Order: sequence, then C-alpha cells, then structure tokens
Amino acid sequence: MQDIRDAILDGGTSAEEFANIAIPDTYRAVTIHKDEQEMFAGMESRDKDPRRSLHLDEVPLVELAPGEALVAVMASAINYNTVWSSIFEPVSTFGFLERYARSHDAAKRHDLPYHIIGSDLSGVVLRTGAGVNVWHPGDEVVAHCLSVELETPAGHNDTMMDPEQRIWGFETNFGGLAELAIVKSNQLMPKPKHLTWEEAASPGLVNSTAYRQLVSVNGGAMKQGDTVLIWGASGGLGAFATQYALNGGAIPVCVVSSEDKAEIVRSMGAEHIINRKEAGYKFWKDPQTQDPREWRRFGKDIRDLTGGEDIDIVFEHPGRETFGASVFVARKGGKIVTCASTSGYMHEYDNRYLWMNLKRIIGSHFANYREAFEANRLIDKGMIHPTLSKTFALEDAGQAAYEVHTNAHQGKVGVLALAPTEGLGVRDPEKRAKHINEINRFRNT
Repeated sequence: MQDIRDAILDGGTSAEEFANIAIPDTYRAVTIHKDEQEMFAGMESRDKDPRRSLHLDEVPLVELAPGEALVAVMASAINYNTVWSSIFEPVSTFGFLERYARSHDAAKRHDLPYHIIGSDLSGVVLRTGAGVNVWHPGDEVVAHCLSVELETPAGHNDTMMDPEQRIWGFETNFGGLAELAIVKSNQLMPKPKHLTWEEAASPGLVNSTAYRQLVSVNGGAMKQGDTVLIWGASGGLGAFATQYALNGGAIPVCVVSSEDKAEIVRSMGAEHIINRKEAGYKFWKDPQTQDPREWRRFGKDIRDLTGGEDIDIVFEHPGRETFGASVFVARKGGKIVTCASTSGYMHEYDNRYLWMNLKRIIGSHFANYREAFEANRLIDKGMIHPTLSKTFALEDAGQAAYEVHTNAHQGKVGVLALAPTEGLGVRDPEKRAKHINEINRFRNT
C-alpha cells in the first residue's frame, strides 16, 4: 500500500504508471461483523456505542465486476448512515447485503460475514472493469453513493427511481471507510482541484442530499425569496441546506441547539436563528402526546423573525421529534421535504393542518446522477463549500462515528485513509487562494 500512497503523493505519476502499479491482495477497512448484530439488543439508541461495533480489519480484495472501478481512498467521512450501520438500526445492514446478493451473480461478492461501510470518498482510480471508458488509472475523483442497475425503464428519467437503487457503503459492501474501495464507475466525479483530500471527501452524501431535497424540482424546488426552515442548520446536512438557501436567494430560518452552533450559521450569513435549547420547546408532553401550544409558540417565534411571514419550505430531517411542528408551521400551500428521521421514523402530525391548508409532504432520498453532478459542480466552482470541522485517522473511525451519534460534532467529520496527514491533495493553489477565506470559514464549523 505504501507504493500506492507514494505514487499519489508524488503528484507526477503518469496514468501508465498507475495502471502498472502493484495492487495488494488485502487492505485495511472499517467493518461491522455479522456475528455481532445483536450486541446492542435491548439497549436505547443513545446508549449504543459505535466504538464497540466498528473494527479496523485487514480484508481481502475481491475482483472487479464489469462497470466498476477500484479506487485508492485518500479520505472519507462519517455520515448518519455510518452511525445506523454501527448500531444496527433501524435494521442490520447485513439484510441489505443478503438481498443484494440474490439479485445477480456479481452481487454475490457483497454477502460476507463483515460489512465495509462508508458512503464518501476522495481518491485515485487504480483499476477499471470491463466496459469502463470515461475513467482511467490516475484520475483523481470523488464518489457519490448512488448504486443502481438501470436495467428497467423505471429509473431512466430519475435514477433514484430505479427498483434496484441502493446506497453504496450502506446497502452495498466495499465502502469508503477503507484504504481501497469498489464503486460503480458512474458514481465517480472529478475531485475539485482546489480542495484537500479530506475537504473533497466530506461533501458527497450530504451535499447531494441537500441539493435534491431543497433545490431540485424533485424536492423543494426552492426559488429566490422563499423562506426556508432548516432544522440542525449547523450540522452535516443542515449546513449545506443553509448554504443553498443563502446562495439561491432564499431566506433561511436556522434552528440550532446551542449558541456555538448559532454562531456557525451566523458566520455563514444567516440572520434568522432560533436556539431551540434556549427557547425550551417541548413539542411532546410525553412519548405519546404532542403539544400544539408549543407548535404555535414556535410559529410565532418564526414570524417574529421574518416580519410575519410563514415558512415556504421546511427542510425536515430530525423526524419524529419535530415533524408535527414542521407540518404546523409551513404556510398554506407550503412544502415539508423530509429525509433521514434521525430522531425516529414513525412520524405523527395533525392532518387537519396539512389537508385543509393544502400543504405537501415530499419524501427525498439522496440524489440522482445529475443532481449529484450539479452539487459537486457547485463545490468545484467555489459556490458551495465543505463544512469539515474535524478529521480522524482510519483507526479512530469508531470515535468519529460516536461523536456524530452523540451530536458532539459540527459540520462534517472526516476520516483520513491513505492520506498521511491533513492538508494534502491541492492541485490548483491559485483557485484555492481565490476561495481561501470561504474555505477556512466553513472549515471552522
């Protein structure tokens, strides 16, 4: 693996040299183990510890299938699906691998006693399978996490609609928290040349998710002047939504949980900020009963900030805890665009406020090929910036996931794989200098 690392760090290695570099038979990867699926049985979610379930193993390299690429991973990042995998919630991901293995012969490789997780990467292409023509050894890339088969017409207009749509590294094996990763070649996108490896790896999943959920016609179809309520506005997903709102001429109302996080979104340029901890909202009287009076208080606080305007689009991802309030505060005809449900996926709301006020609930999940490309393009142009706040070594991925699980993080949490230190991988210093103030400001989340 040292030869691969040295070739990448050299910066002058040719495509031919990358094509001829020796590939090891094994590599280090962050895994969960199938025989530990029940290790947290009976425990509350908050008490499940990813540091116990995530392992750094030496694993064998499997053969590439047609249409795939082998990538040397310089850096990756932690997403909430990493946490779900690590605590085996809402279901064990080994069920995903078993079902995928039944779909076709090449998928059988994915059903293993271990699952290599991770849905982000930046790195360098080392090998490509049959039928790959656009990407070549030596290409510096990032990867989005949409894995599809596209053998039926259902996904041809929107690849997220493919019946075999999966999230790489979560519902498939050989993910990005590793020294090597296997992806479908159509997951690859050019690495922004002005970013370091860890910066480039961090936006992938959440940036594309935020783009579809808020900007795309498949989600909120946000326009200039829209008032957008953004839950968790300083977090991995919400920080991108905040950027898209500001960048697109909308008016974000940012909900955060501390003054430190309020300062983060304030530094991004947001003006309307609600510190929910300070406000002390109690949307639930008890685990079974919500309190509409608190919805009304929340709505009043929003209107006090916006000059009496209600919310056009709710960027909803906490789920059960906030969903009733989200439906209530959206304006007549407004949209509640929802994904993730990190506080619970069994949502409850008063349908009278939805039906009688012509509101719409829109489900959103990751992004199609074009949306992922557009989201990465905006990163490349310096219009949207990574929100990386902290970076761990591969052997400390358990601690990184634990911090995301316990909400002890801000922005995105990165993980170095083959990159020996932070700060490497910038190929266009002039472009970086142009955007350095914004890069540093958003990295300081």
